Amino acid sequence: RRKRGLEPVTYPTEELAELLEPTYGVITYQEQVMRVANLLAGFTLAEADVLRKAVGKKDAELTNKVLGDFKRRAVERGLPSTKATEIAELIRTFGRYGFNKAHAVAYAVISYRTAWLRKHYPAEFMAALLSSIIDNADKVVSYIATARTMELEILPPDVTESGYKFTVVGDRQVRFGLGAIKGIGESAIRSIIEARQDNPFESLFDFCQRIDLRLNNKRVLESLIAAGALDSFGERASLSAGLETVLAEAAARQREQATGQESLFGAVADVPRENPRLPTVAPWTEQERLKEEKAVLGFYISGHPLDRHGDLVELLALEANTSIFGRLRDRTVQLACVVTSMDVRISRKNGKEWCRLTLEDYHGTAQGLVFGDVWASTRDLLTEDLPVLIEGTVSGSSRDEEDPPIFVDSVQLLKGFSATGQIGVCLELTQGEQVAESEFVRIREALESAPGPGPVLFRWRPAGDNGSNGSLDTEPPVLVSSFKVEPSAHLLADLRALVGGDRVHLTRVQAVPKQSRRHDERKN
Repeated sequence: RRKRGLEPVTYPTEELAELLEPTYGVITYQEQVMRVANLLAGFTLAEADVLRKAVGKKDAELTNKVLGDFKRRAVERGLPSTKATEIAELIRTFGRYGFNKAHAVAYAVISYRTAWLRKHYPAEFMAALLSSIIDNADKVVSYIATARTMELEILPPDVTESGYKFTVVGDRQVRFGLGAIKGIGESAIRSIIEARQDNPFESLFDFCQRIDLRLNNKRVLESLIAAGALDSFGERASLSAGLETVLAEAAARQREQATGQESLFGAVADVPRENPRLPTVAPWTEQERLKEEKAVLGFYISGHPLDRHGDLVELLALEANTSIFGRLRDRTVQLACVVTSMDVRISRKNGKEWCRLTLEDYHGTAQGLVFGDVWASTRDLLTEDLPVLIEGTVSGSSRDEEDPPIFVDSVQLLKGFSATGQIGVCLELTQGEQVAESEFVRIREALESAPGPGPVLFRWRPAGDNGSNGSLDTEPPVLVSSFKVEPSAHLLADLRALVGGDRVHLTRVQAVPKQSRRHDERKN
């Protein structure tokens, strides 16, 4: 703002005008902090470097000590006490973002370039970003969520198209990299890519017959099946059930070819035998499929346990989700999530059990901490991959600034939350729109077919508003007192079929309190 002339450039003191002129009066670089201490308080450069390290590393105890020395010595040199305190606080604030000048310039250039790439080449940018953290499951989850907000489609791994890393396969499509699958080495993946160069794979047997089975053993193939990388050849349950037979036949034919079984005329022996077929078995359930994906990928790719409650999860995520925990510090929130890992520990202070959880939603992951009586009363609900609603307080501690955990107060199954009366159904119509009476009759019949405790509301959109410009928040909904419903997925589907998908959504009836609460057992 100062550079653009929108705000006047001022300096904490005239002595600092020359020093801070390049950055418009704002302390920006670590070198400036050192020179401020040198000019105003007579610090040697060695003493100023101690101040720089203390502030930069957020060492609160050392920072307070050195800034105390700074204020005392600055006052002794004639600086007013209030001004010395003001500048000391500016230095403290600087520690949250400051770099040395060389780093700041380099980061600025990189930031500009990556922002440009993200804007103009979003698929290529996200493919590169995902490839850079291919071994970090938590970050992959977060970046995939970001990609989806950019309207990019993340396709599951596929041996017919995937490379080692994430690759762009369409204008807005990114194909999952085989390197993200646990237990599969780079040499095995290279052999798969080489085998498909001339012709695409036609079946599981064709695939097994053409790849190097010395590198792609049974365990590797089981991981490929679990990750969905062989889905183009059949159902995962069928692939898994038939794998041993297919693998044995493919290995036998490779051995025959390697040993050169030949006829008297020098040709490879033509032994007529059928290629093995996959057995017909019941498909894996959704829960089984997702569990297997999670085991080999570290996250879900073809779906998510929260999908069964998608509308509710999206509604609750408006108030709290893992990607915005940094903005919810010291606030009590409700988080719709699944538990993906649990680490039960014993407190050294009182000998009681407590648990560290990894929580996952559509936006990423976060840590949850459960202590004492809360852990004892909720441990049965904290089952891996079970959709739950967790209520607790996001840590406000400075040590958790980068990745604040949530201190869990209560847990309830997400399955029954829609039927508590806290969630209602809102239907939207456009002002001036002609709606046939028969349509209202069908809407009423749908509502009557799903009795429950949730309210029904109507909201009128201004003419010409498609609901995408945010104006809906200015139009209060009207409560329909004659109906109470259970806002189930079935009811939402029926209503959307009648009035359109973008006109029916869930709404929150009772807001979550946003006050912070103390947790006496946090120090355990």
